Amino acid sequence: MRDDYIREARKIIEDPNILINVVSRRVKQLRRGNRPLVESLEKLSAEDTALREIIEGKISFELASTTARS
Repeated sequence: MRDDYIREARKIIEDPNILINVVSRRVKQLRRGNRPLVESLEKLSAEDTALREIIEGKISFELASTTARS
């Protein structure tokens, strides 16, 4: 993965654990055949494509609320 993409994506998703989860989920989708949401003149790895999608605002995430009930 490109360090510059990681730095830029961390500005959007600050928590590294969440960033890893979002990227890994998107990488799985890309490897199953989903089309990239960004275009690139260079050949990007699935990981770099996922990071670029985050940077360009093409994908987002939502945290599930966990409310404990007694």
